[in-house]
Amino acid sequence: MRGKKGGVACGDRVELQLTTAGQGVIETIKPRKSLLYRSDSFKEKIIAANVTQIIIVVAAIPSFSEELINRCLVAVESENINALIVLNKADLAGPTQTAMGILSLYRDLGYPVLQLSAINDVSALQPYLKGHLSVLAGQSGMGKSTLLNALIPEARRATAEISVALDSGCHTTTHSQLYHIDADSAIIDSPGIQEFGLNHIKEENLAYGFIEFHAYIGQCKFSNCRHLSEPGCALTLAAQEGKIHAKRLAFYQKLLRS
Repeated sequence: MRGKKGGVACGDRVELQLTTAGQGVIETIKPRKSLLYRSDSFKEKIIAANVTQIIIVVAAIPSFSEELINRCLVAVESENINALIVLNKADLAGPTQTAMGILSLYRDLGYPVLQLSAINDVSALQPYLKGHLSVLAGQSGMGKSTLLNALIPEARRATAEISVALDSGCHTTTHSQLYHIDADSAIIDSPGIQEFGLNHIKEENLAYGFIEFHAYIGQCKFSNCRHLSEPGCALTLAAQEGKIHAKRLAFYQKLLRS
């Protein structure tokens, strides 16, 4: 950037001025169609710009955070981005069955859930990438870099063994990078995330990040209902009647309190 170092995100479309062979200065950042970022009380971290799809990569081993899945889904709903959940390491039969039991909730909500083994065959993922600028997101150790290397061998992203004792992965990707798949498709590999802060989403908009809540928002007894413990809450009643999953309402309430 001319005169400043920050402000550009992986996935941005820019206008630049060539200065010397192979070098230039960014003059303008084109208007963004979407911006995926996470935030806490102190700072914001841009993940990628102009993405049309987030691929949330989880694995049978090590354990994945269901709360992180929910946070990612709230973030993409706020930006109208598609979401795909990929369960990697599906060659591990027993752990995969357990993981799919957890992920069935999100499949039932309408989010596609795809099983694959990045070390064996990633062809099932390729149709989902067509026409999208996708970003890989997930915790360290889920196999994002292995998945990317299988899709794009020339990427040569570093990989590492997981720690069975700590039930966690090692942090290998240090920066986001975009790779072209074809003229209309590209994929961004991002560093592993253990937390996905949503402080940039206003409290009154948080419930809209849960797609199954939409039919009940505005139906509560009180117009300023926060869907915590207020009497006449339509979401609480829907959870009691099994129309929405109580676990998802609990995730929403935890997010709101935090």
